[in-house]
Amino acid sequence: MKLMKKFYTMAAVTVLAMIGTSCSLEEDTSSISTPDNFFRNYTECQSVVNGCYIPIKSIYTYQYFLAVECVTDIMYCPSGTLDAQLDISPVKPRFGETMWKQCYLGVQRSNFAIAGIERCTNLSEAEKNQLLCEAKCLRALYYWHLTCFFGDVPFYMEDVENTARLLKVAQLGRMDADATRTALIADLKAVAPLVPQLKTNPFTNDKGDVNKQQRFGAAMAWMLIAKFAAWNNEWEEVIEAVGHLEEIYGDLGQYSLDDIPFRYKNTPESIFEVQHSYTEGGLTYVSNLACIMTPPRSKDDIYDGVQIPELGDQAKTWQSAYPVVDFCQNLMPRRGLDLRKSYTYAWEYNGKAFSKLVSRPYPGPKFWCPNMKDGNDDNNYKVFRYADALLLKAEALCELKQETESIRYLNMTRNRAGLPDYEFRTYVRLAKEIRDERARELFGEFQRKYDLVRWDIWYDSVCDLNDYQTILDNIKPCHRYYPIPDTQVVYSKYNLDNKEYAQYGM
Repeated sequence: MKLMKKFYTMAAVTVLAMIGTSCSLEEDTSSISTPDNFFRNYTECQSVVNGCYIPIKSIYTYQYFLAVECVTDIMYCPSGTLDAQLDISPVKPRFGETMWKQCYLGVQRSNFAIAGIERCTNLSEAEKNQLLCEAKCLRALYYWHLTCFFGDVPFYMEDVENTARLLKVAQLGRMDADATRTALIADLKAVAPLVPQLKTNPFTNDKGDVNKQQRFGAAMAWMLIAKFAAWNNEWEEVIEAVGHLEEIYGDLGQYSLDDIPFRYKNTPESIFEVQHSYTEGGLTYVSNLACIMTPPRSKDDIYDGVQIPELGDQAKTWQSAYPVVDFCQNLMPRRGLDLRKSYTYAWEYNGKAFSKLVSRPYPGPKFWCPNMKDGNDDNNYKVFRYADALLLKAEALCELKQETESIRYLNMTRNRAGLPDYEFRTYVRLAKEIRDERARELFGEFQRKYDLVRWDIWYDSVCDLNDYQTILDNIKPCHRYYPIPDTQVVYSKYNLDNKEYAQYGM
C-alpha cells in the first residue's frame, strides 16, 4: 500500500501534522519536537491521539452518504456523482479510493499512538487506560468502515517502526473480515471495563458535561463491540455489549425525538457524532451533506417555491436525494402515526406544499442546516445512537428465539415514535419488523447499506424497492462491497485481489 510505504520515513512530519491540525481539541504542544519524545506525559500522548480523529472528517462527506444510503432499499439520489449510480469497478473505485486511504491512515496513526502510550512511563494507570481505550476505539472504527465497505481487508495492529515491518504490512493480503472483527472485539473488551463507564472520555469534562467534545470512551467501545458482533452473528456478545450501554444510558424514553436532527449537536442520546463547526472568516470544519438533503433553492430563501426563513438565503443546494416510494408509502406513510416522519422527510413547510413533488418527498429537517452559507454544512452527523444499540439487542434476542424480550426492545423505539406495541406472529415477521424499524429510526445515518449487506439481502432489496432506474441498470451482486482500488492491488504485489468483481468482467 503506497500510503503505508511513506509512513516510516515521514513519521515525524506525520505526527506533527496530526497535532497541528487537531484544532478542535484543547492541547499544549509547545514542548514536542521529535518522534522520540512524543510520549513523555499525558498532554503529549493525548495530542497524538487527537490526530487519530482527523481522517474521520475526510470520510463523512456527501459522497460517502451516496455510497451507503442512496444505493439501498430506502433512498436514492439521481446525482451526477457516479457512486450514486453504482458506476464503480477496481479501475474506477470512486469513493473507495478515499475510504481506503483515510481508513488506513487512521489505522497507522492509531497503531502509532497505542504503541507510544504503552511505552510511556509517566502516566497514571487511569490516564493510560483512558488513552488506550480512546485510541483503540479509533482503530476499531477505521476497521469497522473497512470491513463494512470492502469486506475482507488487510489487518494489522502493530506500529510500523522499522523497514521489515513496513515491507510486511505493504504486502498483506485480504484477511477474513469475521476474524478481523473477532480480534477487535477481544481488543476492545480488554480495555472497555478499565475506564469510567460514561458516555465519553471523562478527562475532558472539566465543566461536568459528559458529552462535551464527544471524545471516545466506554460507550463507543461497547457500541463497536455490538456492531462487530452483529456482523459475526455472535448474538450473546451483542446482548452483553448493549447491556453495558443500558447501564450508561438508561431508559430510551428520557431522550427526545426532537434532538435527532443533525443541527442539534452532541445530544444526550448520541454515542458518536461527526464534529463540525463553522465561523465565517474563522475556523472552518464542515462537510456538504445538507447540499443534497435540502429542497432546491431558486433565489433568496425560496426553496422549491416555498419560503423557508430558517434555511437562509445563501445555501447552495445540489440534486436532492429522495426516499423511495415504498419507504414513504409503506414504512413511514404520510398519514401514519409515526412521529419521526416530520423530521425524516418533507412534503411541505408550514402547510405550504413544495412545487415539484409528486410521488415522493424531499429529505426532511433532520438533515437541513439552518442559515447554511454556500455548501458549508456545519451540522454534526449522527452516526451511532443509543436507539441503534437497542435495536441491535432486539435483533439478537430474535435470533435467539426470545420473542418476548425481543419485542420489548423493539417497542422502545416504536413507542417513542408514537407507534403501538408490536404483536408477535412468527420469527420471520419479527425479524422483518426489526429491519423495517431500523430503516425508520436510523434513516440517513450512514448505515443502511451495511445493514442490508450484513443481512445478505442488499442486492435483492435494492432490485425490488429502489426507484432509480440507473441503479437498477448497473447493479451487480459484487457491488455489495466496494472493490479494492487497482492501484492498491499493484502496490501489494498482487497479494490483494478483486475476484468477486472479476467474475463480472471488471
